[in-house]
Amino acid sequence: MIKQRLIELLSQAATQAQKSSRLPSVALPEITIEHPQNPEHGDYASSFPLKLARAAGASPLNIAEELVGLMAPAPEIETITVAPPGFINFTLSSVWLVRQVDSILAAGDTYGNIDLGRGSRVQVEFVSVNPTGPLHVGHGRGAILGSTLADVLAAAGYRVEKEYYINDVGSQMDAFYHSLYARYQQCLGTDAEMPSDGYFGNYMVDLAKEIIAEEGNRFLPLPPEKALSQLGQIGLAKIIEQIKSDLERLGVSFDVWFSEKSLYDNGQYQKAMSLLREGGYIGEKEGATWFVSTALGENKDNVVVRSDGSPTYFASDIAYHYNKFLERKFDTVINIWGADHQGHISRMKAVVAALGIAPERLKVIISQMVTLRRGDELVRVSKRSGDIITLREVVDEVGVDACRYFFASRTADSQMDFDLELAKKQSADNPVYYIQYAHARIASILRLAQERGISYGDGDVSLLTTEPELTLIRKMLLLPEVVEVVAHTLEPHHLAYYAQDLATVFHSFYMQCRVVSDDEVLTKARLKLVEAAKIVLSKTLHLMGMTAPDKM
Repeated sequence: MIKQRLIELLSQAATQAQKSSRLPSVALPEITIEHPQNPEHGDYASSFPLKLARAAGASPLNIAEELVGLMAPAPEIETITVAPPGFINFTLSSVWLVRQVDSILAAGDTYGNIDLGRGSRVQVEFVSVNPTGPLHVGHGRGAILGSTLADVLAAAGYRVEKEYYINDVGSQMDAFYHSLYARYQQCLGTDAEMPSDGYFGNYMVDLAKEIIAEEGNRFLPLPPEKALSQLGQIGLAKIIEQIKSDLERLGVSFDVWFSEKSLYDNGQYQKAMSLLREGGYIGEKEGATWFVSTALGENKDNVVVRSDGSPTYFASDIAYHYNKFLERKFDTVINIWGADHQGHISRMKAVVAALGIAPERLKVIISQMVTLRRGDELVRVSKRSGDIITLREVVDEVGVDACRYFFASRTADSQMDFDLELAKKQSADNPVYYIQYAHARIASILRLAQERGISYGDGDVSLLTTEPELTLIRKMLLLPEVVEVVAHTLEPHHLAYYAQDLATVFHSFYMQCRVVSDDEVLTKARLKLVEAAKIVLSKTLHLMGMTAPDKM
């Protein structure tokens, strides 16, 4: 990756400057490389001299000039210049640039992969919705964020495990079981009252009818507790299967489906509580058991076991993270939670620290709400059921690729308007269509070459000298950097922006440079460039879980 190469050159120059006493022997700040806002300043820039100036007791401009004078010649770099107040600007060599076309072709599908993670184990836990009903559109956002992030982290050299945490115990499951039992009885003509905290959606009636069609009325004669348990387990299994099916349609899969109930059955809850008690982080007051969060800087303590003896969902989360870090030994855990979990972050960080784990190893991404629109019109209810708008309905209407792109194209912490009409448009207004059309256009060029029997393996890339060609190569070379940025920031939207930028640059190149022409040698060179562009755009789309169509 060229950014890393520039950092190495600057680091070597700084070390040499200190050895030759041109710079004092002070601790060197981190060297960073950016892209200048003004392309006339070059391809890359570094503010390293500005960071070093105070410690070195010298002007940043002088430091920059000293470093540039000591930097070894590099085939990647055409020019290195100094700009006030102390920037170092780098312009890539056009000779080196065009050679990267062959490098991309040689790398194929592995282009864009980097070794940032060095095999470090990362768990990404996402969606994890209570299995009490169908997924809605907001859950889809978390699903796409999680699956895209997992794919990018894998490309960045991490060993990634994707996990869905099934909340299959607790008060919400009790309410689900009682709701299903009531609907089951009602559908069979028996008078039964829905619980006040029950699930009143139409899907519960449909679920009860489905069970009746398969099982008949055999649960009616059973004692209520037995009927509740057996019926509840069937309903739970059906909801989980529905969730799995909806996610698979969206291209989202999991390596592990982890049961909350197993934390109690397998002893993790007891082990985690014992460890916290030994550390002095568990206290008793007001008839309940508390995690003493205030001992770790929190402004209040938190209940882990209620006065009736039932554990809170915070207690389950403690046991779950004990299992993640201390039993399964993940190096990093990434949780993607809904907006209602914002207040849960700090106490989870505190409990992780109490378990003896560095809190920074736990990363939490909050996925904000999604508002559905049709142009200017707000969509509030399902056309199909007059009830909640399910994720399945949205996927059916706009397609998988549109869902994946639009959900991935916004920062997780921003509110999102999803325009269903825009997502279906087959025009440049729709970024999904615009990006995929670029790939289809590339494929059509390569088909034309094949139809004409043009073999371009011996194409001479040194002939790619025009600005549209070099601009396209420059943009293609950014994919490894984008992968690095997403892996560092845990923000997949950078990938969506890059895909649109790359498509824009390719469309511009296509309009300005005829690929298949009477000039045979130039045709071969440009076909190589087009194939390399196909590799990069396809890889970008696949990292987002989208298809790369050859025809549209």
